[in-house]
Amino acid sequence: MKMKRVQATLFVAVLLAVPLAGEARAQFDSLRKFTRPAEPVPKIAHFEIKGALTETPARIPPMFGGDIPLSLGDLVSRLKAARQDDEVVAVVIDLQNAAFGMAQLEEVHKAIRQFEAVDKDVYIHADMLTTLTYAAATSAAHVSVVPTGDVWLLGLYGEAPYLKGMLDKIGVVADYEHCGDFKTAAETLTRTDPSEPARQMSKWLYDGLYSSLVGLIADSRGVSEEKVRELMDNGPYSAEDALSAGLIDSVKHRQDFVADIKARYGKSVEFVRDYGEDDAMDMPEDNFFALVEFMMKMINPTPQEYTEPTIGVVFVEGAIMTGEAEASPFGPSAGAFSTTIRRALDKAASEPAVKAVVLRVDSPGGSALASEIILDAANRVGAEKPVIVSMGNVAASGGYYVSCNADTIFADSATITASIGVVGGKLVTTGMWDKLGINWHSNQRGRMAGIMSSAGSFNDQERAKIRQYMEHVYGIFKEHVVKGRGEKLSKPIDEMAGGRVFTGAQALELGLVDKIGGLDDAIKFAAQRAGLADYDVRTIPEPPTFFEMLTGESGDDEFLSTSTGLGLVELPLFKATLPTLAKVDPLRVRAIVRALRGIELIHREGVATLMPVEFVIR
Repeated sequence: MKMKRVQATLFVAVLLAVPLAGEARAQFDSLRKFTRPAEPVPKIAHFEIKGALTETPARIPPMFGGDIPLSLGDLVSRLKAARQDDEVVAVVIDLQNAAFGMAQLEEVHKAIRQFEAVDKDVYIHADMLTTLTYAAATSAAHVSVVPTGDVWLLGLYGEAPYLKGMLDKIGVVADYEHCGDFKTAAETLTRTDPSEPARQMSKWLYDGLYSSLVGLIADSRGVSEEKVRELMDNGPYSAEDALSAGLIDSVKHRQDFVADIKARYGKSVEFVRDYGEDDAMDMPEDNFFALVEFMMKMINPTPQEYTEPTIGVVFVEGAIMTGEAEASPFGPSAGAFSTTIRRALDKAASEPAVKAVVLRVDSPGGSALASEIILDAANRVGAEKPVIVSMGNVAASGGYYVSCNADTIFADSATITASIGVVGGKLVTTGMWDKLGINWHSNQRGRMAGIMSSAGSFNDQERAKIRQYMEHVYGIFKEHVVKGRGEKLSKPIDEMAGGRVFTGAQALELGLVDKIGGLDDAIKFAAQRAGLADYDVRTIPEPPTFFEMLTGESGDDEFLSTSTGLGLVELPLFKATLPTLAKVDPLRVRAIVRALRGIELIHREGVATLMPVEFVIR
């Protein structure tokens, strides 16, 4: 079912419903009519995957357009429910412009493949498939594409932005230092192409990712890895050519595809659209009383109480920053904020019902200080109950920093992780102001007072001081890894640090992670560690409701504080050009925006634990 957009009608209904909230809610409940449940009928569970999968679940859609973003955890949970539902005889998945990260596609692939164990077929239909969505789809019993559609099975293509030429044009100089030959994050700003260490690292990283992708497809389609490589080298394919090559199983329009499935399972089968989707935000139509009841639930929702044993899931998603997340009806803050996550972990530690915690990390790193705050909070939980880390697409640099002391670390084989190192520096903007005809006159008292000034590059004393501070942070980072991983490490720390990035499979061999598996695997393992057979799963903190965001009231107040702005992407140069460029080349623009946010973070804090480079993987 499509999510109704919460717009002007909502505010009118709020005004009508406010006086009735409270006793009226109970009266509405008492007037409900109960009907005898119908005899169960066989069901075909339908799922629709549109756009990118998020990590952190949401409860409401953006106020001005769009559906509630589908999270990976929600999708896997709903697929699991369909797998365990005796009334469900088959599953249909529509891939509508779906977009997966490398690790996400592994978890979706595994969740679909598990239907084989209960002898239920999964059917996937798409208008077109990319390399990554095709890899996920190969787990299904049947893959279909519309006539004249495309299968862009091309292999793995990755690229990274280098912004020095742009900075030169606007008169800005990047003055950065790094700890570790492979900690090449600053190269985005200081070079027009990668250094030799960066080239070496990219080679082993892409070799690992490509091998994982090829192996996944080969195993699922029952062909050799050599054949998969050959098929990739001869792509792309029209739907008809893909069928001839054995890449897919049928070429049909959606209506014919669905009709054939219904015919296969009999006339009595029920096609359940968007199986398992939470309909709590569906706004009733043409029924005033139902609309009022809906609004009362919005205003005065019944809080979910957790008295049974619970596994708490805390998300670290996006760039790691100090401060608190800010939520609004227009969408949540982008990033993993240290105070928000620290409070969530404190809450998990203090609540008796929470028996274990899974820290789901999908982050390229960020602030060293924020990473330390989150790690300390995780350690405090770990002193009371098991803490298990589940790594998503990326858990590198600061993302690995916050993970390294967990009891057990899960990663997908294609997770990008490690990058143990530090980068620091500043932007020198005098040339930019010169181009504008603006001159600055400075006064300084204290030898180090201007160390982070944008007026000029570091002098020798300042560079030595910033290097000293970076080495200190780098040393702490390595100490945390050695303490957390101990004898699991297969090599001395300096042979794995230095900013080196690895896939999850490579990290497993090095002892940087413990197991290959997804979020669901980590949750099950956490329950085992806590000695639980039956348990609830709870996101901490729970996403706020629409009304909580409007009024600034929430049981989890860390959602409602002001976050630190990311100003570079708001500069006229970028604000005027990036929206236009995004329509032409959205993947590259996203990488540039992430790079700009990294620049802002380092500019604000001086030292950061960031990924070596922002990758675009197609």
